[in-house]
Amino acid sequence: MNIFSQAKKGVISEELKYVSSRESIPVTALLKDFVEGKITILKNKNRKINPVGVGKDLSTKVNANIGTSPDFFDIETEIAKLKAAEESGADAIMDLSTGGDLSYIRKTILEKSSLPLGTVPIYEAAVRMAKEKRPLSDFTIKDFLAIVKEQAEEGVDFMTIHSGVTKASVTSLHSQKRITGITSRGGSILAEWIKINQKENPLYEYYDEILDILAEYNVVISLGDGLRPGSVHDANDRGQIHEMIILGELAQRAREKNVQVIIEGPGHMPLNMIEDNIRLEKKLCDGAPYYVLGPLVTDIAPGYDHITGAIGGAIAAAAGADFLCYVTPAEHLRLPDVDDVRNGVIASKIAAHAADIVKLGQRARSWDDRMSQARKDRNWKEMYNNAIDKNKAQSYREQIPSCHEDQCSMCGEFCAMKREY
Repeated sequence: MNIFSQAKKGVISEELKYVSSRESIPVTALLKDFVEGKITILKNKNRKINPVGVGKDLSTKVNANIGTSPDFFDIETEIAKLKAAEESGADAIMDLSTGGDLSYIRKTILEKSSLPLGTVPIYEAAVRMAKEKRPLSDFTIKDFLAIVKEQAEEGVDFMTIHSGVTKASVTSLHSQKRITGITSRGGSILAEWIKINQKENPLYEYYDEILDILAEYNVVISLGDGLRPGSVHDANDRGQIHEMIILGELAQRAREKNVQVIIEGPGHMPLNMIEDNIRLEKKLCDGAPYYVLGPLVTDIAPGYDHITGAIGGAIAAAAGADFLCYVTPAEHLRLPDVDDVRNGVIASKIAAHAADIVKLGQRARSWDDRMSQARKDRNWKEMYNNAIDKNKAQSYREQIPSCHEDQCSMCGEFCAMKREY
């Protein structure tokens, strides 16, 4: 039995105990929400890592995407990005590699990382087809199931599966005018397969077979939003909402087969739509943890999309989203480098914590209170220790070596903190 099926029988696993202690919530409350599918725990049965809880009443988690492209695949670079993500506070990693030896890259990341690892198996399927010079229309469910089984055995903790891209949801997508069409790589691959073959998406048709593999290894299914909006113009259209309805139904089926579920969400979305989108997901998907990319609240900031994503992420998480996929400054421009990864994680961690002040109250705000007291005391060492990026905070101050110990160069002797009121 996996930890989900055990929990349904009242068995409190070591993973549940760890998350309860880590999050400072009673294990009985955690068990209830876990069984109801409102919390997932990321940890493949074959991994020797600390489990990570995602969902109701838990701290908002941040994922960092790394991985190669057909134009650039260097394993040392990916390991450097992995370490930068871990050092910056990421809670999980996704390997989105599409270039080089994908199996070797994934195994190396699994070996080097202490964090849960996610993948998108359809990427490997497409890469294998291309290497074998087979047309995409030849892709079969047998190809896909073999990849899912292989990755699960290796220790992958969660997988994005685009089973919500169906003939019906793609038809809904085309019933309204989009600017950017399908921007999900996995979604576009499967929509093209449906179009060429005039058949149903095999990841939908053979969904139960996928679940059987995931249940065996305690792999969480992250139901991919293959029709997510790629521009603020396209947000909350028929295709996106139709797919979310399907994902809610698929989530229920997964739980019945003892597979934990995360629902993936947008994407690009105007500020005023975010809260409604979160509420809709929680209603349609029975409270399943919501994993959002950003969302990016404007399309005009290439080079600064870690900021547009953090703005949307803070609003989304405060409204109830549980898992933020970071966005880097390189989004829409190129493969991110190590600095992009670091900046992306920090921006999303700030967004996550800002939201947790709203969701978790004093459990989260105690960190801010410690920083505030250190500022009042002009205790620079303590300020650095409480900074989300200690090195940057310290380097900024040390750039002005003439500063006195009891003031900074902003206000100097007129520092308000030096006065008692």
